[in-house]
Amino acid sequence: MDAHGGRRSQAERDAVTVEIGYALVSATFAAAVLFGAVAGPALLFDLPGLLSTVLLRLGLVVAPLVFTARVVSVLLRFRGATRPDRPARTTRTSPDS
Repeated sequence: MDAHGGRRSQAERDAVTVEIGYALVSATFAAAVLFGAVAGPALLFDLPGLLSTVLLRLGLVVAPLVFTARVVSVLLRFRGATRPDRPARTTRTSPDS
């Protein structure tokens, strides 16, 4: 059911599904890139023990935070773009209107 008590159309359900998928995929990519940037040097190079541990732990803390922030921001932006309280745009069919 939508905000007005009616059922959502198939197109609206599809749009929500696509947006959730986009949010999850883009968040996974962003978190992986950030984890690689932060923890990558510890995995690739022979760094001192403390520095290696700090980089790995920092990557393990920051990556889930970025994932969560990305998912929330994408879904909130989608929700704000589809609010039903905004007036619908009308299409003008007459060239002189």
